[in-house]
Amino acid sequence: MKKEMHVLGTAFAFVLTIGLFASCGGATYNSVKRMQKMEEGVSNPTTVEELTEAIKKYDARALDLVTSQEQVGIWYKILGTRYLDREMYGEAMQCFQRAIETFPNNANLYYYLAISAGYTAHTALDFSANGGADAKLKQQRYLRLAEEAYQRALTINPKYYRAMYGIGVLYVFELGESENAIPYVEEFLRNQTKDTNGMFLLAHAYCDVGELEKALELYDRIITLNSNPDLTEDAKRNKQVVLNSLHGVQ
Repeated sequence: MKKEMHVLGTAFAFVLTIGLFASCGGATYNSVKRMQKMEEGVSNPTTVEELTEAIKKYDARALDLVTSQEQVGIWYKILGTRYLDREMYGEAMQCFQRAIETFPNNANLYYYLAISAGYTAHTALDFSANGGADAKLKQQRYLRLAEEAYQRALTINPKYYRAMYGIGVLYVFELGESENAIPYVEEFLRNQTKDTNGMFLLAHAYCDVGELEKALELYDRIITLNSNPDLTEDAKRNKQVVLNSLHGVQ
C-alpha cells in the first residue's frame, strides 16, 4: 500500500561559545573595523568566493574583537545557504556546523544543518567497495545527525513548525520510524490546520502503524478543503487504497 500512497515530500534553517578576546588598546571598535575593511577589502562579501576569502581574513586577523567572530559566524551561515542553493550539501553542512559554534542557540542554524545532513546522507558512497556496508553506516550517521539537529531546533524553539514537519518527513521516509513522527506532525497540524502536505504526511504515518481510520479522516479533510484539484484527487485515490485495505480488497 505504501507504494500507492502519495505524500508530498519536502524539504528536508542552523552559534560556538567564543572566548572573549582582548580589546585593541585605545582604538575604538568602529575605527578598527574601518581599518580592517580598508586593508582586507571584504566589507560586504556576497559570492561563495568572497565569503570564503572574508572568512579566511577575519579568522586570521580579527580575533581581537568578539564582534568580528560573530561576523564570521554570520558569513558561515550565508555561505552555507549559498552551498545549499548549489546543492553542495556536504560543504553546507560544514558551514552550518561552524556557524553553530558561534551561535549555539540559533534554531534556524540547526534546522539548516538537519536539511544539509539529510541530503548528504543520500550522497554517501561505498568507496571501500565492501558491499555497501560503509555507505549504509555513513548514511545512518548523517540521518541521525539530522534527527538530533531537528530535535535541538525544537528544544530552542518548541513552536518551530518547519522543524516539526522536517523531522516528521525524516522519520517516515528516511528512518522508517513512523511512530516517532506522529507526535511531531500532530502538533504541526494543531497549529497549521490547513496544511495539506502535513495531512498527507500524517496519514502516511498512520497507515504505517495500522491506524487506518485516522488516515481516512485526514484524507476526508483534504478532500473537504479542496485547496488544489490535483491534491484532492490524490487524497481520493489514497482514501480508496485505505478502504480496500480495511475491507480486504486486493
